[in-house]
Amino acid sequence: MNSSRSIGIFDSGVGGLSVLQALHRRLPQARLRYVADTAHAPYGERDVGFVVGRSRRIVAHLVAEGAAGIVVACNTATAAAVRELRATWPQQPIVGVEPGLKPAVALTRNGRVGVLATGGTLASAKFATLLQAQPAGITFIARPCPGLARLIEDGDLEAPGLLAAITEHTGALREAGVDTVVLGCTHYGFVRHHIEAALGSEVAIVDTADAVARHAVERFTGLVEGNALDNPRVHLQTTGDVGQLRRIARAWLPFACSVDAVPAISPFA
Repeated sequence: MNSSRSIGIFDSGVGGLSVLQALHRRLPQARLRYVADTAHAPYGERDVGFVVGRSRRIVAHLVAEGAAGIVVACNTATAAAVRELRATWPQQPIVGVEPGLKPAVALTRNGRVGVLATGGTLASAKFATLLQAQPAGITFIARPCPGLARLIEDGDLEAPGLLAAITEHTGALREAGVDTVVLGCTHYGFVRHHIEAALGSEVAIVDTADAVARHAVERFTGLVEGNALDNPRVHLQTTGDVGQLRRIARAWLPFACSVDAVPAISPFA
């Protein structure tokens, strides 16, 4: 990419940093611009129209800032808005995320798969279609996790309230006898170690962050090949507290990045 082109990534908050990190591993020379819509997080607790509106505004902002490709690093925003985003920007490669049901089917031994996700993702038509596409004989136990993304968004991954919520949700899946669990929200990857500890080593975890990054690299190949930057830069923006995002980036990301506020994002015309 030249100095004005970037890959744009967005999420309702900090969860999509897991996808950003996976993308940075695969394209360390790429210019990455991430928007955390923290003032409106989490999207999983918002209605569809609101999520679509925010997604359109943020993509318009990223394109105006020079994004050559977009990663919707949020399961809820993908389910609600990715079709409309692709119709609005047909020349812009746009990659979304979805719960990894197919890889979970390949991993399960007893045919019982748990899905941890927001209510918005689980209630979406896109998730229903994804379920219908899976083979017969597999039982999916979908577990909505209200408030879990918000607790992760607070930035303290050892907070008692967060650990209690993880214990509650994983306990329900253990009782259901699952042997594989899908992380259906990008936020949940940052507490994967707690989820694994609560479920036990016999339960496989499916997190699609790296698969999404791999797919994005394939889609964006023509945009980045042969144009490595001398000074790669990762730029984070937020509609919320800049200091909070800066603290989280320093604690969670193994590379340097700049952090500032998103300029006012006007309504999409």
